[in-house]
Amino acid sequence: MAKKKAAASPSTATSSSATDNSTEYTVLARRYRPQQFADLVGQEPVAQALVNAIKSNRVAHAYLFTGARGVGKTSAARILAKALNCVKGPTPTPCDECDMCQAIMSGDDTDVLEIDGASNRGIDEVREIRANVQYRPSRARCKIYIIDEVHMLTPQAFNALLKTLEEPPAHVKFIFATTEATKIPVTILSRCQRFDFAGIGLTRILERLRGIVAAEGLQADEEALELIARRAGGSMRDAQSLLDQLLAFGGARLTVERVHELLGTANEERVAEIAAAVIARDPKRVLELLAQVVEQGQQLGELLDQLLEYWRDLMIVQCAGVEGQLLSVTSKHRDALAKHAQQLSADTILAGLDVLATAKTRLRETSHIRVVLEIALVRLCHLENLVSLSQLAQSLANGGVVAGAAAPANTARPALSPAAPAPEKKKPDDAGQVELIALRPENLGVIRQQLISKAGLTIGGELRRVTGLAISAPNTLVFQVPGRYNLRSDQVFEGKRRAEIEELTAAVVGPCQIRVDIVADEANGQPATAGAAPDEAPHVKARRQRAEVLQMPLVAKAVETLGAQLVGVDDDFGKAATPDAVPGSETSSIESVESPGGEAIEDD
Repeated sequence: MAKKKAAASPSTATSSSATDNSTEYTVLARRYRPQQFADLVGQEPVAQALVNAIKSNRVAHAYLFTGARGVGKTSAARILAKALNCVKGPTPTPCDECDMCQAIMSGDDTDVLEIDGASNRGIDEVREIRANVQYRPSRARCKIYIIDEVHMLTPQAFNALLKTLEEPPAHVKFIFATTEATKIPVTILSRCQRFDFAGIGLTRILERLRGIVAAEGLQADEEALELIARRAGGSMRDAQSLLDQLLAFGGARLTVERVHELLGTANEERVAEIAAAVIARDPKRVLELLAQVVEQGQQLGELLDQLLEYWRDLMIVQCAGVEGQLLSVTSKHRDALAKHAQQLSADTILAGLDVLATAKTRLRETSHIRVVLEIALVRLCHLENLVSLSQLAQSLANGGVVAGAAAPANTARPALSPAAPAPEKKKPDDAGQVELIALRPENLGVIRQQLISKAGLTIGGELRRVTGLAISAPNTLVFQVPGRYNLRSDQVFEGKRRAEIEELTAAVVGPCQIRVDIVADEANGQPATAGAAPDEAPHVKARRQRAEVLQMPLVAKAVETLGAQLVGVDDDFGKAATPDAVPGSETSSIESVESPGGEAIEDD
């Protein structure tokens, strides 16, 4: 084996030499790592607290640094270790020249131990730490344990660390770093001084990137650096790593086109074009632009993220304007963004955000990314034509006029049936502020709906069993009930409950008399029943249920105004008992009514 090692071929030597040369390069994130507390970008409060602790000799025995990745937690731990062990210290400004500082910077110091909590998470590793803390440092002032990703330790390991962490020897310091402080036991948190590292702002990251590009003697477009800083998401290390990757991509100058090319993202002009086509409600143009994105090899998942950010920018501009806002688009395209925000309502923008966020969620569950994105974009084009169920129910009560619904600019909308005239209302003599519905035949459906909506749970359940209303005299309202219901009619329309129904009726149509009629079944001359007989044939039952549902005022109005169709009736139709019901009583339960646009209108 020794002879084989000595007799290396020239090609092997050349390869080895090339490998040695390649390892000489140090990535930007390491070369430009903070070495002083003043270098911690965006973490000035934490840096100032640690500096004051060192100056006043109030350094704790255990610290917990929490925050997102790449914001300076481990760098701050190393700077604190240098400040405590520097030959000129303890000092808040370590010299970075002595052997101690150099060894800590390179991670080679025997008294400053950096431990990865993910790979050293068991109780055996913690027991080894407990056994070693009693020994004094070999040459440093303090023995310091830096445990990264400490939340990865097992519960048994945390329990083994408790006593040592609470009362360590005077020469031992613990510094924990984690991205998920919520996973650390409270017993550990209570024994540490906690410092939360905030995400770094876009402006601070951009300034740092400019300094690195200048120090490297390179050139980069401002738009490209801004895109990198935004892509980093508050992480300085991610921004430096991405810049390093782009600089290695080649070229005398870093441009925004190269950034998009490497990341697989669409340029801002393309995103703005898609937004303009959506606002113009032109799905054909939207799908053409999407096809171009696919042909250029750009990532559709990245495009969806860009659209989400753009719609979020539309919301911000719609609510707060452009000036002073943190937006995803660069300054070059903010005029177009402001123009688009003016062309949309706030509700439409929020609905668009919901559509895009839902599409983002669906991407995790399917491999058909393009189909999901196409569906989302086409829905965005038709957002202003969609009406919420609450608006639809309100429109039915108001004569079929849907507030806020706009007809598409380039498509013909199917003509609806003429809307029924709104019920005539009158004002009572003694209360001019209350509008009442005139007691006329054309208003009976609305009157029944108002009675049920204004009634309480018990009375409302009884009124739902009423098959219809009629007018027998100019000032008499008749409640029609099925013959099977006659056994309880005296309990409902007599005594205290009758007084409540009379008061409720007066509040809707004004003072009037009420009367109860028993409705007979025309088919067999027997009193009508609200439910099916035990021996009723299934097809007869289904036909009867459909007829009953279509007579309901809300359903009848949906069919008349919107041309809706009854899709189906629940199998348990007529069997959902109300709280005050007795065996044999029934209520109605519609499965769904579908509008011409395919939207289901549900009613229980």
